[in-house]
Amino acid sequence: MSTRRFRSGLLLPILAGLLSACGTGDELCAPDNGGLSLPEGFCAIVVADAVAGARHLEVAANGDVFVARRNLRESRDAPLVAGGVAVLRDTDGDGVADRRELWGENGGNGIVLDGGFVYFAPDDAVLRYPIEEGSMTPSGAPDTIVSGLPADRNHAAKTIVIGPDRSLYVNIGSPSNACMQQARTAGSPGMDPCPERETRAGIWRFDADAVGQTQEDGVRFAAGLRNTVALRMHPTTHVLYGAVHGRDQLHDMFPDRFTVDQSTEKPSEEFVRLDEGSDFGWPYCYHDPETGEKYLAPEFGGDGHEVGRCGEMDMPIIGFPAHWAPNDLVFYQGSRFPARYQGGAFIAFHGSWNRAPNPQDGYRVVFVPAEGDHPGSTWEVFADGFRSAAGGSEDTMTRPVGLALGPDGSLYISDSVRGRVWRVVYRGS
Repeated sequence: MSTRRFRSGLLLPILAGLLSACGTGDELCAPDNGGLSLPEGFCAIVVADAVAGARHLEVAANGDVFVARRNLRESRDAPLVAGGVAVLRDTDGDGVADRRELWGENGGNGIVLDGGFVYFAPDDAVLRYPIEEGSMTPSGAPDTIVSGLPADRNHAAKTIVIGPDRSLYVNIGSPSNACMQQARTAGSPGMDPCPERETRAGIWRFDADAVGQTQEDGVRFAAGLRNTVALRMHPTTHVLYGAVHGRDQLHDMFPDRFTVDQSTEKPSEEFVRLDEGSDFGWPYCYHDPETGEKYLAPEFGGDGHEVGRCGEMDMPIIGFPAHWAPNDLVFYQGSRFPARYQGGAFIAFHGSWNRAPNPQDGYRVVFVPAEGDHPGSTWEVFADGFRSAAGGSEDTMTRPVGLALGPDGSLYISDSVRGRVWRVVYRGS
């Protein structure tokens, strides 16, 4: 296991020097909120920049920020650089991390702090590192909780959740767009039944405390989910929820049945409640945000109007706009935000790549207010400004990918492009 310490160079001290106190209390925020547009009364600070490969994150009780990092290449022909975990610490109280530890031998997406352990998910496994309270690095080598998870082709990132009964839930995304006989080939029919559903496109449940499991030791908890990177358990009801990446390219694959504009706006990115045995229909079905119905996919004979077997599939709580790519989800449970945020859900959308020739969209964090003890059916934009312009390059844009709550009730957001981490606080109106 490799470790190394990084102390910030010029960028973070300069940023720290630009900080301004905003509002009441001891909140420190950047004058421009680190580029974010937030609701009135909120402000933000950039905790860290250049956390290469940043994905999901967790915040420890002492305020240390644990960031999962994927493997990266500096260029297409360059060797792969291993990711792992970055741990960020602010030692002088200015809101900016000035100490950084990097460790781990492989990159991944999911991370959970659980007692004296850090659970970390590379694409094909779930690892458990022992860690002492207040430490930034593990105290020993990891145990392998699950190994051999499918990670070939598409949607390899694993998201992990641990329930109060010690169940470990793992998202295993589909390897394809729509389970076609010839992948992403115009007019190709789908495989029916779709063999990919047997080992992927669902949520699997394992024992969080058992070492040496494989997928065969787990149980498929929910099915028909193309890729549920945003996965979280409600903190009080202990119900599992997810936000799902919908399929792509309706027009490209079936131009005789779908227009370019229809392909831009359909299908929904589904925000769903996940009960044991749920089936949301992928690849046979997709959700139409215009009508609120599920229709038979064209690969399986659908024409954009036929419901067929999809009438038996589970429905989402919300059908979000197409191709926004939801990548994380967290329920607010804290005292620092106004009361209306209590119990509601924040969802981070990574942004689209395939709404062309229409403008790309997404790249924001939204909020779903609670209705009683469950998420409601309305939503609003909470944080925007990640993409600097409609045609912004990766040098000028950021893409939200991870969400976490701090012990003080602040909201942390990670970015996958520049490796930026923000802390959002409420300063009062």
